[in-house]
Amino acid sequence: MKQPRAWQRMLSGRRLDLLDPTPVDIELQDIAHGLAFVARWNGQTTGDWPYSVAEHSLLVESLLGRMEPGLAPRWRLAALLHDAPEYVIGDMISPVKAAVGPDYGALDDRLTAAIHIRFGLPAVLPKPIKTLIKKADIVSAWLEATQIAGFSRAEADRIFGRPTPHAAGITISPRPPAEVRADFIARHARLMAEIDATPTR
Repeated sequence: MKQPRAWQRMLSGRRLDLLDPTPVDIELQDIAHGLAFVARWNGQTTGDWPYSVAEHSLLVESLLGRMEPGLAPRWRLAALLHDAPEYVIGDMISPVKAAVGPDYGALDDRLTAAIHIRFGLPAVLPKPIKTLIKKADIVSAWLEATQIAGFSRAEADRIFGRPTPHAAGITISPRPPAEVRADFIARHARLMAEIDATPTR
C-alpha cells in the first residue's frame, strides 16, 4: 500500500519532510511567507486583513524586548521564531490542539528543533527562556483578544490573566501579508546581525 505523502514543496524549492525535518530544508523566506498568510484566531478578527502569525510573532518579540531589555539577541530571535512551525502546520487554536492530542505536540517539537538548529539556536530552549517567551506570548494574546478578536477585557483577564504594564500603548492593526512578510524578514536580519556582533564567551 502506498505511503501517504508527508512532505511539502516550498516556494524556495525545498522539500520539507514533516516526519523527519532537517535544518537544510528550512529557509527564512518560506517561514516569513507562510506565517504572513496564516491567520491567528482562525481568522475571527476585525479589519480588512487577517491578523497573521507573522504579525503576532513580531509583537511577541517586541514585548519580550520591553519585558527583558537586556536579553541576548539570540533569545529575542527565539521569540520571533516561537511559532515558526506554523508556516507548514498552520495555527491551531488551543481547543483544536487538545482534541488532536499529543501527536500535534510531537510534530511541532520536531519542526521547532530543525528551525532552531538552522538559525544557530539550541534545538530545545532553556526552560527560563521558554518561560519568558510564553509570558510575552500570553500578553500578546490578551492584546489581540481585546483589540481585534472580540473579547471583553473581563473575559480576556479571566482566560489570559491581566497583562503586564509592558503592554501599555500597543495598538494592533492587521496589515497586508506582503508588508508583514517584509517586516518579519527585516527583523530577522537585524537580530542575526546583532547576534553576529555579540562577543562569544
